[in-house]
Amino acid sequence: MNPQDGQSHFTAAAPTIHLTEVAGIPTLFAPAPGQTRAGLVFRVGTADETLARSGVTHLVEHLALFRHGLADYHYNGATKAAFTHFHVEGAEHEIVAYLHGVCASLADLPMERLETEKEILRTEESRREPGQLPLWRYGAQGYGLVSYPEWGVRGLRPEDVRQWAQTWFTAGNVVLWIAGEHIPAGLAPKLPQGHRHPLPAVTSALPATPAHFSDGQGGVLLDAVVTDTTAARLYAGVLERELSRALRQEGGYSYTAATDYTSRRDGHGLLTAFADALPAKQDAVLGGFVDVLAALQAGHIEQAGLDAVRARADAGLTAADAAVRRLPGAAEDLLAGRMPSSFDELRHELWSVTPRHLHAVALEAAGTALLQVPAGHSADWAGYAEAPTRSTYAVTGRRFEAVTKDGSALVVGDDGVSVTARGRDGGDLAVTVPYRACAAVLSWPDGGRRLIGTDGLAVAVEPGLYGVDAHTMAMLDAAVPPHARVELPPRQSTPRADAPTAPVAQGGGTAPARRTGGQTAGLVVLGLFGALFAFCALAVTVFGGSDPETSTGEWIGLSGFLWAVTGLLVWPAVRIVRRTRRA
Repeated sequence: MNPQDGQSHFTAAAPTIHLTEVAGIPTLFAPAPGQTRAGLVFRVGTADETLARSGVTHLVEHLALFRHGLADYHYNGATKAAFTHFHVEGAEHEIVAYLHGVCASLADLPMERLETEKEILRTEESRREPGQLPLWRYGAQGYGLVSYPEWGVRGLRPEDVRQWAQTWFTAGNVVLWIAGEHIPAGLAPKLPQGHRHPLPAVTSALPATPAHFSDGQGGVLLDAVVTDTTAARLYAGVLERELSRALRQEGGYSYTAATDYTSRRDGHGLLTAFADALPAKQDAVLGGFVDVLAALQAGHIEQAGLDAVRARADAGLTAADAAVRRLPGAAEDLLAGRMPSSFDELRHELWSVTPRHLHAVALEAAGTALLQVPAGHSADWAGYAEAPTRSTYAVTGRRFEAVTKDGSALVVGDDGVSVTARGRDGGDLAVTVPYRACAAVLSWPDGGRRLIGTDGLAVAVEPGLYGVDAHTMAMLDAAVPPHARVELPPRQSTPRADAPTAPVAQGGGTAPARRTGGQTAGLVVLGLFGALFAFCALAVTVFGGSDPETSTGEWIGLSGFLWAVTGLLVWPAVRIVRRTRRA
């Protein structure tokens, strides 16, 4: 139904969610037939941790669920950036037993299970592929920690885990939700007293937006922070339609073009968009992706597209299970200090959105956008600044030249460490991690260290690659805050002396080495011989067939041989250029 026809859209009975209290815990209840569903939502997540102790919330979640073992009813837990969920579905007595059991375990975690659960988490992590966008946007802290491994798990002691549970998993920091015919009889979960914790602080590693960075993946990925509104959710749907139309249906460049929208519960939401691409289509996908965004930013938004997305959203709000599906999110809202909107309010907002509202969202998203482009590509031509991969300064202190003599060096100072290299323009490049802003220092038994700054930049300190003496390493270890140290097991292999030693940038990648004199000379020789053989091959290909004394087979064979030699000469030159052109 068109919102401008003056007729009401609220003909069906709206789902309802009631706010009440159970055993002193704020509770959201939605009447629903069938099996009872319930959950506990705590205001704690990965973003509340530090990089050096990352994984502690996930570990508490696992320990709290251990005593339930195998059950006939469905239950699980989930650790998110700012919230931890425990949920269950079953008969009323099973709901009561589960919720009581989770609360009892949180108050008295089964520490005999600690090392086993650590191993399970490491196995789970080996299958996880975290996205890089949070790291680049927020750095190695807060919401950016979801991009990193759970390095802190290995070193957590029983007292560390208990203290975390006692601080965060309390009656003052939880909301209970229930969907069923009524609140189960006898339900009275008990948790230690505590206070409500505010949402994690929002940090930034981006000096300017819109920004982009290059990654090894083949697709194009974007996220943008926008005001959390119904219009923003609808814009995500319209953007997905336009990306699918342009990149899959019309261009045939992508198989998947999709978007997502997640509320951060602080008045802002995160809009993400993705389009995959084969290597040969990366340029086309990147260009088409940017063109779609530009068209929406210019206000080219069709009413028909908005209506189609709105109809799907309205169907979700009026579905029989709408209240049940909304309960976990409504619990997060309540924990964040936001009263959940009623379904009537949500539908009123939904049908009030116009293309003009979506245009405003498109402009807001353009101002905060972070774009991940395939390796070797850039988006500066589209107005996206390059996200920082270098520091603006290097510390002063003891300088250790790389044993490879490639011009790079490690500098260990009183305030931090830097690794420097010579840029293409002859200037110095540097990556610096100050001790005061060290999110974690990874420490291996062979003496290797890796310092990661809160901005996401990292410096590898390898004594064997720089000839660092034991006294300097001891001074460095003493300067790093003890709470930032992460002890790791022996490495399968240590960095070789011929490994790249240039600055380490965002995400932990290594900057390409500066082109050496030998590489430059080789490039010239290969280029000259490649050009010569390419000329001969071209001449044979074009004119060889007209020689009456040469058979067709000989002509084709000679032509193929010359082109093959050309390829063998050009390929090493291409590799030298690719390895060194971004030094």
